[in-house]
Amino acid sequence: MILSHAHKFIYVKTYKTGSTSIEAALSAVCGPDDVITEASEQLRGVRQKPAQNYRIEHPEKPTRPLWKSLLGRPERHYHPSVGYYEHMPAWRIRKYAGEDVWRSYFKFSFERNPWDRQVSWYHYKTKSRPADARPTFDVFNGDRRRAFVENWSLYTEQDQVTLDFVGRYESLDDDFAKILARVGLSGQVALPRENVSRGRQGSYRDVYTDASRALVADWYAPEIAQFGYTF
Repeated sequence: MILSHAHKFIYVKTYKTGSTSIEAALSAVCGPDDVITEASEQLRGVRQKPAQNYRIEHPEKPTRPLWKSLLGRPERHYHPSVGYYEHMPAWRIRKYAGEDVWRSYFKFSFERNPWDRQVSWYHYKTKSRPADARPTFDVFNGDRRRAFVENWSLYTEQDQVTLDFVGRYESLDDDFAKILARVGLSGQVALPRENVSRGRQGSYRDVYTDASRALVADWYAPEIAQFGYTF
């Protein structure tokens, strides 16, 4: 997630939508007062600027559970108690940034065909397992808590898109160029290719059964309807 006062934009970071590449590109043009959220060790190295200004105090910021502090549990960069964090929903950014900033800044995110996105998520979540110990795609999807990709709630409020623009992963370069033009950065930012899923071959459609195809259609009905995605 990036909140740029220098260029008056807010980037809401979704899952498996080229977000690491987008964040790496945008972080390069951030000013000293801009917010760049912390990321995992794996992703920190691809950004040209480190995390900054993400720790804040706000009356509605959740507090870290006391028991975690007492037990010496490490602080997680993605927990709301740090302030601004990586995959932060738009409604919370709005509260922290304030209505004047929210209304006057250009707010954007990206989405991806949920059937394709689910396969990418499966590879991402199982990449550390040996091939012979990796669950099948259908078995993985049987655990909704682990398998569900929570993108819709990041850029909507009360099931309505609350951002100015939601680009598509399928037209990433063109839509990113539109964003750069809108915020006055055309020609100043290059979009790298970072955090690309490994091990994928063929079409995402090849891994689906009728059951898993229907499952994805059910889980992600809102974004499918919003963006007109098909299998």
